Amino acid sequence: MRILIAAAGSRGDVDPYTGLGAGLRRAGHEVAVAAPDTFAPLVRRAGVEFRGLPARPEAQGAVTGRRDLMRGAAAFVNRLAGGFAAAVGDGTELLVLSTTTAPLGWHLAEATGLPSIGAYLQPTAPTGAFPPVVTGTRSLGRLGNRAAGRLGVRMADRLYGDAVAALRRELGLPPRTPAAERRRREAAHWPVLHGFSEHVVPRPPDWRPGLDVVGNWWPYTDPDARLPADLEDFLAAGPPPVFVGFGSMAGGHGERLSETVVRALRRAGLRGVLQSGAAGLAAEGDDILTVGEVPHTLLFPRTAAVVHHAGAGTSAAALRAGVPSVPVPVTADQPFWAARLTALGAAPAAIPFTGLTPERLADALDRAVRAPALTRSAATVADRLAGEDGVGRVVEAVETLGRLKS
Repeated sequence: MRILIAAAGSRGDVDPYTGLGAGLRRAGHEVAVAAPDTFAPLVRRAGVEFRGLPARPEAQGAVTGRRDLMRGAAAFVNRLAGGFAAAVGDGTELLVLSTTTAPLGWHLAEATGLPSIGAYLQPTAPTGAFPPVVTGTRSLGRLGNRAAGRLGVRMADRLYGDAVAALRRELGLPPRTPAAERRRREAAHWPVLHGFSEHVVPRPPDWRPGLDVVGNWWPYTDPDARLPADLEDFLAAGPPPVFVGFGSMAGGHGERLSETVVRALRRAGLRGVLQSGAAGLAAEGDDILTVGEVPHTLLFPRTAAVVHHAGAGTSAAALRAGVPSVPVPVTADQPFWAARLTALGAAPAAIPFTGLTPERLADALDRAVRAPALTRSAATVADRLAGEDGVGRVVEAVETLGRLKS
C-alpha cells in the first residue's frame, strides 16, 4: 500500500514514526511521512519520503503555564490545518494519524474516501484506570478519572473547532463539529494502535474495542551510526557518566539549568554528558562533556542514569537501555510518564522542573546511581521491552486493512 504517516509537534512527537515508516517500508509498502520541515533530515535518513507540514511555534518548547500552552496549541492546530490537505497528495491509499493529526485527518479521510488508522504515542481515551495524561498524576478514583477524561476530550474538541470548520470548508464538506466527528469514529470502533508497552502502561480494561497497545516504535537509527569520537573518548576515560537532556523543552533556561546540573553532578561525585537541546545546555570540564544530537539507543546503555524531561520517547529509551531515570517533567504529558517510571521502580520520585535545585537533583542522582533496586527494575523492564515488536503489530494491522480493501 501507499501509506502516509502524519505526525506533528516536537521531535519526540515525530521521531518514533521514522522507525515505524522504515519498518513498513521493509515490509514492502511505499511510505511517506508528513511532518514539520525541520524534521525532513530525520525522515529521509530513514529511507522514506518526506512531505512538509507547518511547524510548531517555538514558544511551546519553553516553560509556560497551562493557559499559554492551550493558546499556543490552538494556534498550532490552526496552522496545521492550513497545510495538511496538500500533504496527502495523489496515490495515497492509507492515512496513519498521530494523536495531534487525527482530529484533522478524519475529515481528509472523509473527503478522499481513504481508510485511516490511529497511531498514538499517548493514551488519550477516557478510562477509570488513570486520570488524563495532561492533567496531572493524582488519581480521582475510577469514576472521577473517567469524568476527567471525558472533560479532557471535550477540551481537545474545542481546541480543534476553528481549524476543523476551516478545513471542512476547504474540502467542500458540510459543517460538522470535532465532537460529532469523534463520536462517529468512536461508534465505528475506529482502530487506534498505541506505540508504548503494556509493561509500562497496561491496556485499560474499560477501553472500547479497537484501542490496542502494541509496543514502542523506536526512532530509526542507521545501522552504521557511531557516536562522535570525542564522546567515545570521554566514555572510555572514566566510569559511566550521567546523561542530562531536556529535548525540545526548557527554551530560554539554558544558563540557569546548566549551572544547576553541573553543581548537582559534582555534589554527587558523578561525570556527566549534557545534550544541548532547545535549552542550550553547555558546560566544560574534565568531568563533563556537552554534545549535540546523538542516538539514544547508542548512548543510553553506556550511562549510569538518564536525567530527562520525561517525554514519552526519552522515558521509553531509558527503559529500553535498562538504566535508571531521574525524571524532571516540564509540561503536558511528562508528569504522567515520570510517574510511570517511578511506579515501575526505575526512577526516584520526579522533580518538577520548577522545583529543580542542585541539592534535589544531587540527592536524586545519588539514589538513581547507587541504589541497586532501581537498576534491577530498569533492567527487568528492558528485558520485557526487548520481547515486543511494536512495528510488526502495525504491519499486521495495515496488511489486514489492505486485505479488507481489496
